[in-house]
Amino acid sequence: MLNARRLEAVRLRLDGHTVAAVATRTGLSAPTVSAAWKAFRQGGWEAVPVRQRGRRPGQATSLGDREQGVLWRRLAEQPEPPRPCWSSQDLADALRAETQQEVSPRAIEHWLEAQGLKPSPLSLEGLARKRSIAGRWVRQQVQPVLEQVNKAGGAIWQGGVRVAGPATSVASLPRRYQLYLHGKRGALYTRCLPAPPKADDYLALLTRLAERGPVALIFHGADFQASPEIQRWLANHPDFHLINVPTDAL
Repeated sequence: MLNARRLEAVRLRLDGHTVAAVATRTGLSAPTVSAAWKAFRQGGWEAVPVRQRGRRPGQATSLGDREQGVLWRRLAEQPEPPRPCWSSQDLADALRAETQQEVSPRAIEHWLEAQGLKPSPLSLEGLARKRSIAGRWVRQQVQPVLEQVNKAGGAIWQGGVRVAGPATSVASLPRRYQLYLHGKRGALYTRCLPAPPKADDYLALLTRLAERGPVALIFHGADFQASPEIQRWLANHPDFHLINVPTDAL
């Protein structure tokens, strides 16, 4: 019923009726009429109906031991190129291919959060407004690089390395070291290792990001100045801008 009225609202707008008049005739609110009209202008008639929320029939709402074992094993592996790490969609696809079980990316995200594997990206705009060491670092060292990469049509990533564990600490669970990235709109990409990452692990990550053109990577948790291998790699990739988050900035 809602979608039928949204479609009718678009037809009326195409006939020249105002938003207020359409809202009165269809019984929709003015914001809903505007949203339907915007959806039509951006994506045509197919974009006007709203999609059903929630999981689709047949989607799993929980992950059993077998499924979790598959996810842990995948996270310990390097994904196929050009992916730098595993996204929730990648993990859902891998799980479906191996177990024939349909799991949504949102369910994977909930599982990652329960395992303590869902760090949040830095709020750079919020930090830039602060009169602090962190604010000065963003304004003086981060923002000029991001502007340069944006002008070149490059990509901006955040990332880091951390010791990760579930929200409820269990002594018997192994320690895991998480390599993670945040891409557009904060999308999470991750990989887990049983030991602290080595230079080769970082270089595999940097190399895949560098294949996408000019890159700025804001990275937290590792001192790359101490790695001759990574310094040589950076010297050979001048379009790759690696910005270390200083320990006193957060």
